[in-house]
Amino acid sequence: MRTIFHIDVNSAYLSWTSVENLKTGNGPDLREIPAIIGGDQKTRHGVVLAKSIPAKKFGIHTGEPVVNALKKCPNLVMAPPNHDLYHAYSCRMMDFLHSLTPDIEQVSIDECFLDFTGISHRYPSPYAAARYIKDEIHGRFGFTVNVGISSNKLLAKMASDFEKPDKIHTLFPDEIPQKMWPLPIGELFMAGKSSVKALNNLGIRTIGELAASDPKLITLNLKSHGTMLWNYANGIDNSPVCSTPAEAKGIGNSTTLSCDLTKECEAVPILHSLAESVASRLRKAHKKAGSICVEIKYYDFQSVSRQTQIDIPTNSTDLITQTSKRLFHELWNQQPVRLLGIRTTKLVDENEPVQLSLFDLDFSDISANKTNANADFPKKPSPEKQKKLDAALDSIRKKYGKKAVTRASEME
Repeated sequence: MRTIFHIDVNSAYLSWTSVENLKTGNGPDLREIPAIIGGDQKTRHGVVLAKSIPAKKFGIHTGEPVVNALKKCPNLVMAPPNHDLYHAYSCRMMDFLHSLTPDIEQVSIDECFLDFTGISHRYPSPYAAARYIKDEIHGRFGFTVNVGISSNKLLAKMASDFEKPDKIHTLFPDEIPQKMWPLPIGELFMAGKSSVKALNNLGIRTIGELAASDPKLITLNLKSHGTMLWNYANGIDNSPVCSTPAEAKGIGNSTTLSCDLTKECEAVPILHSLAESVASRLRKAHKKAGSICVEIKYYDFQSVSRQTQIDIPTNSTDLITQTSKRLFHELWNQQPVRLLGIRTTKLVDENEPVQLSLFDLDFSDISANKTNANADFPKKPSPEKQKKLDAALDSIRKKYGKKAVTRASEME
């Protein structure tokens, strides 16, 4: 039988900011006081991205407007998000876990699945191994995690969401009736607001009631998503842990939005920003990508993606931006979006020779021969000019910061 761990950082953004504050002396331990990550202290705009346990006691919850949180707790301490810092701490944790086993599937910046089956002989028990992992992460990096243990990914995920923080929980199949079935249906993984409402209309209030219901009735009302929820309520999940090597085969970036976007025009500046980050990292790694993928995670946590092959591998900001915008347009189903991501794969060395097509050639040197009839024909910037522009922007941002140069489309 498989043994799967789900490892989840407790209040990741808030914890990582707190650890850095304690290291540098630039702020308090936000975990110990009423505090949140997100929003703007001066304008009081934005939403709560993470909250401390003391803040939770005031009724503050993730996703609510900052102005509401401040009404509940006027002395609330706020800290802005720092995604570069979060990425660094996430990488440190994942590097440590990869030193234990390659069988790891990272599902977000602060959580992953670990297939314990192949290394079980090294430890007295799964619980002992989980305790070692939990304590090592705290000792090495200063933040805490929850570890869920079970025979599949679903139940391990459900277990890690039990009491927090700094806890280990098991949820094996024989524990489902006692530990999972009494929970409200909204606690089931992938049961979003619309699904919960539909199930409530059928008289289903708990996970156990869903598990005992007629699957045909659930599928009739919620289609394939209902079938999946019924399986989950019964602890059924055969999905494997999709291992990713420590050395990534692609370069990407994603962001969870402060509020769900509902218009394509709202996605454009975000895709611009993501594309610039990804392209800059490709150039820093001296790589070009032969494939570009856009990922969308909807408000109900359903994820979809679409990718395309690039005829000539690129690390051009402009090409990655334009391709990502096209992929988003083709992929988006008009539902609210909570996360956007861009990932590039099929990487090659940037100095690897490529064969240009006729459309990639620069004919600017013979522009004098153009007739008046085509004098206004739009000319595509040459790859060499685009390369110089990207290099210049990289140099400016390296010296003066990432916000030194901003696209006009991203300015308010």
